[in-house]
Amino acid sequence: MAPDPTFSERPLPFDADEVAEIAPLPKGRIPSYMADHRRRLRERFLAGGAEAMPDYELLELLLFLAVPRQDMKPLARRLIDEFGDLNRILAAPIPRLTEIEGVGPSVVGALKVVEAVAHRMARARVIARPVLSGWEPLLDYCRTVMAHRETEQFRVLFLDRRNVLVADEAQARGTVDHVPVYPREVVKRALELNASALILVHNHPSGDPTPSEADIAMTAQIEAAAGALGITLHDHLVIGKSRETSFRAEGLL
Repeated sequence: MAPDPTFSERPLPFDADEVAEIAPLPKGRIPSYMADHRRRLRERFLAGGAEAMPDYELLELLLFLAVPRQDMKPLARRLIDEFGDLNRILAAPIPRLTEIEGVGPSVVGALKVVEAVAHRMARARVIARPVLSGWEPLLDYCRTVMAHRETEQFRVLFLDRRNVLVADEAQARGTVDHVPVYPREVVKRALELNASALILVHNHPSGDPTPSEADIAMTAQIEAAAGALGITLHDHLVIGKSRETSFRAEGLL
């Protein structure tokens, strides 16, 4: 189900289920004007990479792999107009995506596969490696997974005695400005994983990573509960749209 790296015009498995909002082309060969346009996009991408084209054209390349017999330029522009950029499109919840005219199972499937691949690539740089000696890959991973979400998510990174990441789990999901977190459950899970240390991470969909009073109080509760059992809380990261806040760096831990 992943996009074909050769950019072939063959339909992917999603294609038969695509919604009818996009008017189908007549059966047979793709019109020459569309084939020529796609060829030019492919050539420009292969020659210059993603930097050689704006977001909507890069998105169009992806979409015509998912729906090869439709003109994808109008849909690519609609998605950019609605969400603003590729990051927000890929991170958008499926119900939000399907509100856009022309978005059906094929398009949703293609977008979510790319999002999953991006998350896996970022995660591969931090899993089973000492986290504290490679802070930037950890921040990159947190930004990739959380910076563009429309609702709050709370994650816990569980570390062993060598500060190697042994597990990364979403503990809770919430609304646009609140996520319920239960310190007892966080510590219980740390004991189950035999973790020696924790890093807490959550996002602020508003884009502003300034910790709230509730964030500070919740962090203190988790630090106390973990510390009572010999588990260290290294940091709490709040991820915004373009920057993040470290409780440790701000003197809040």
